[in-house]
Amino acid sequence: MAGIITTGSNPKLLWPGLNKIWGNAYEMHDAGAEWKEIFEVEKSSKNYEETVALTTLGLAPIKTEADAVQYDTMKQSFMTRFYNITYALGYIVSQEELEDNQYPDVAPKRTKALAHSIVYTQEIVAANVLNNAFSGSFLFGDGKPLCDIVHPTESGTFNNELIVAADLSEKSLEEALIDIGLFVDSRGKRIRIIPKKLIVPIQLQFQAERLLKNENRPETANRDINAIVNMNLLPEGFTVNHYLTDPDAWFIKTNCPTALTKFDRIPVAFTQDNDFDTTNAKYKARTRFSFGCSDVRGIYGSPGA
Repeated sequence: MAGIITTGSNPKLLWPGLNKIWGNAYEMHDAGAEWKEIFEVEKSSKNYEETVALTTLGLAPIKTEADAVQYDTMKQSFMTRFYNITYALGYIVSQEELEDNQYPDVAPKRTKALAHSIVYTQEIVAANVLNNAFSGSFLFGDGKPLCDIVHPTESGTFNNELIVAADLSEKSLEEALIDIGLFVDSRGKRIRIIPKKLIVPIQLQFQAERLLKNENRPETANRDINAIVNMNLLPEGFTVNHYLTDPDAWFIKTNCPTALTKFDRIPVAFTQDNDFDTTNAKYKARTRFSFGCSDVRGIYGSPGA
């Protein structure tokens, strides 16, 4: 829809008498900040940012009397690169349209619509990290998708995806929480990774509410306690992300450091200028950022049954 906004683009705006002008600016879900429920933010000053994984040490063997101590080594593992991509959008308005427009409140609505587009773009780019989490076309640094049943380590494997894909339920959620409790480091040692919150698309919000807000076991006549709630295994509850595209997929964010990250290279900047020859007014917004994940232990997911 490229082009210049002229008097012919909005002929009704040239004559007074319209009751209402609508459709060019809407409010966003959660003020356009749903990605902040998933990603941590870091500043960036470079074209790209890199994170690198280092292996840990193995188990300590028995040292028999008079024998030498055995020595282990730590080495670099895979690297993750975050490219800070530029996103920009603008619009042009002819001088005549600005002069003849009878509705002065239209101009700020256009600016708001531009801001909406930039914010929406960030939400889509962020959500796509999870939307592509199970795709073989988007591989993580270890050669596997972000969520997979076989992530390789120096000493074996671990999974951050249900071994048997399942829809969100009490049983599948319990299995996921057990898997997170069994996470290991690069040398196969158990580590303390704590689940923080459930992330669901809008289609699963009611199921998530029943699972995490009910003191009794959901979807059963059995009045046993809801163990997940009683043990406070998801202390931050759940969040709904309206930009997830799979209605069955669900995720759990953990407290793993250096995991899901947004790098802010250039914050959103709005600028305005006029073309000398045409006198057209130009408005644009520009920003640079990247979304991604360094350590897959920061997220757990299921694509649904």
